[in-house]
Amino acid sequence: MPSKNICRANLWLIFALLLSFFVTPVARATEDSPPRGDSVRVMEAFERQTSRVEDGNVLSDHQKHVIMFLMGVPLIILVLITGALGIAMVVYGKPVYVMHMVFAGLTITLAIAHVIVGMVWFYPF
Repeated sequence: MPSKNICRANLWLIFALLLSFFVTPVARATEDSPPRGDSVRVMEAFERQTSRVEDGNVLSDHQKHVIMFLMGVPLIILVLITGALGIAMVVYGKPVYVMHMVFAGLTITLAIAHVIVGMVWFYPF
């Protein structure tokens, strides 16, 4: 009979543990939520902060185009180097696989950065 009591005790322990998992987060969520007035004040502070953007931090379209151009020039050079290394490897049998892969990685990294900057600055949202 002691095994039956141990099984019942284990079942009660498992039940209490599961109950505490499901009940405790709900009770904590209601305790930690701030009063409604505080959230409104926080949002107003964010709106005031975004409305005070200084003119010195804003880039003009010309500056953005120059930055994109300065990113594009090394990107084209990296593409040409990667292509030349690939041709040297395939056509002429040169052992430049590692250099080809390094330049391909640099090309892809710069291309992804170029795309992200272009989408953020020039895509019409």
